[in-house]
Amino acid sequence: MFQAINAGLPVVVQILNAGNAITAFSLLFYTLTFNLRERSARTLALLLGCLAIVYATDVLAGTAVLDSEKALWLQVQWLGISFVPAAYMHLSDALLAATGRPSRGRRHWVIRAGYLFSILAFVLAALTPQLIGELSYVGPIAYRTAGPFFFAFATFYLASLSFTGVNLWRAYRRSLTKVSRRRMRYLMFGSLAPFLGTFPFLTATGGLVPQVPSLTWILLIGANLLVAAQLVLMSYAVAYFGVSFPDRVVKARLFQWILRGPIVASATLATTVLVNRVGIVLGVENSRAVPITMVATILALQFIITLARPTVERWLFYGQDRNDVERLHLLEQRLLTSGDLRQYLESILNAACDITSAPSGFVAVVREGTVELEVAVGPEDPLEGAEDLPPVLLAEDQVEIENLGAVFRWNGYWLTPLQAPEAGEVAGILGLKTTVHPKDLEPEAVEGLSLLRERATVALTNRALQREVFAAVDRLVPLVEEIQHMRSVARYGNLQSLALPFEKGTGDAGLADLVKKALGHYWGGPRLTASPLLGLRVVRDAMVDHDGNAVNALRSILLTAIDRVRPGGERRFTAEWMLYNILELKFLQGRKVRDVAMRLAMSEADLYRKQKVAIESVAKAMAEMEREATTSRKSGTT
Repeated sequence: MFQAINAGLPVVVQILNAGNAITAFSLLFYTLTFNLRERSARTLALLLGCLAIVYATDVLAGTAVLDSEKALWLQVQWLGISFVPAAYMHLSDALLAATGRPSRGRRHWVIRAGYLFSILAFVLAALTPQLIGELSYVGPIAYRTAGPFFFAFATFYLASLSFTGVNLWRAYRRSLTKVSRRRMRYLMFGSLAPFLGTFPFLTATGGLVPQVPSLTWILLIGANLLVAAQLVLMSYAVAYFGVSFPDRVVKARLFQWILRGPIVASATLATTVLVNRVGIVLGVENSRAVPITMVATILALQFIITLARPTVERWLFYGQDRNDVERLHLLEQRLLTSGDLRQYLESILNAACDITSAPSGFVAVVREGTVELEVAVGPEDPLEGAEDLPPVLLAEDQVEIENLGAVFRWNGYWLTPLQAPEAGEVAGILGLKTTVHPKDLEPEAVEGLSLLRERATVALTNRALQREVFAAVDRLVPLVEEIQHMRSVARYGNLQSLALPFEKGTGDAGLADLVKKALGHYWGGPRLTASPLLGLRVVRDAMVDHDGNAVNALRSILLTAIDRVRPGGERRFTAEWMLYNILELKFLQGRKVRDVAMRLAMSEADLYRKQKVAIESVAKAMAEMEREATTSRKSGTT
């Protein structure tokens, strides 16, 4: 029994080494995927890369057969070991800078010196016997003996550990909130993982280990488990730096990443190795059970995670906000998108055409006093021969049909308004091109057509309500992002960020999106009257010249920004004037895309590309105007 346990302990150590390599690689990819712009996250990625190299080469050396191969992998391992001290110091400096204490030069020079020492250490380990010596063994464990300069490297390693500890303590002292201080404690505890996982203890002690082999393996198992937990804690703490997402989103995203990455991969590896070992004991090598077990483990774990994860996240991460989050998830699942609406209306139109024997039909949406084609079926174009869709209340002919209401005649189509009884407003128009007079329809056909009209009305009404929700979200998201960003940076002591102007927090892409929406409703509409741009200082200053009317002030600022895009001299229709002409024709004159493209002699696709550049130019001009207003306000108060 004890012999079997002792024989299995080295296998467990190899599995845990591989699991730590998988965990380090997975957390490295997580950091590079979600938080690459944050300096502390980039330095953590470098440190995780070093750890992944150390553990991966340790597994390769442990499974190698030839001594020369073991020696080679243990030499390659120093690519990770050598750079851990410098990456350690770099991470601590980035964390301290994130709390509002950037380096004044001294820490940067120390870090540069650390990277030079790391490069020198790797060169010595790779090309000379001065840092590490010959291959040696402690039982089945292979290691490289210490060279003449090894203890100089060990001193450098311990010095970097001290430098890191001091910086982390200073960052902890500068953290403001209870939550940020708790996460900084997690980070300080987790930062021991690189030291425990990468320092060559056997090389430093000359192969000194406990005399009881099983005790050695148990210590290695405990150390590997501790390192895995510390890696997760360290990545968890750094994941919050510089992100504008709520805490629950960061937690849930990291939790899912760990479940579907390290947990699934490590469990699959463990079961595969176990089945393979059992097959060898039973005398069945290269058993077909190994790939079957691998596939079954992956599928079973993915199935369990898919079922259990939502419930676990809801109870662990959402807290008192659980009901609000569930409502948002319900909205996401039940949302009626534009594509869903078109598919649904197409099915209704096809059914209506079948009932009335109409070859074609259309549904148009009434939005902000205009009628827009939503979907059409059949071979004929409802707009052919007509400049526009029909007005809602004007028609050439009108009849009253029982159970159907008023039906209008227009351009060969019979039109029926899609009007919700409780709303009292026309949501759209259902048009059918048929030679059959509505009065000649069978009662069953009229009843079926009435039912289809009600369903189309419900769909359009719900879609209009969702548009209002989206409009509110469009106004809310930039402000929420700004608050979340300020919350994340101020939590760790960077209070100066709270005084940054609006446009710095919003970013060029966000500002350009707001400008595009405001220009789309330049002559009136919710995207102008409820735009977050109304909060700009330059707009508030301009309200003085517009009798306190914020909308007129924003309209004037947009016009001024467009004028800044205008080239000098007399207006021409040349490439130099292209951006201004697009802005003037499309937004100030309100012409249709087709007319603007014909006027400027370009395709509609090219017009959309040029329009994006023009809007970005207006956004840059507004950002410059905001900076000027902020600067003048500051100079006026000093």
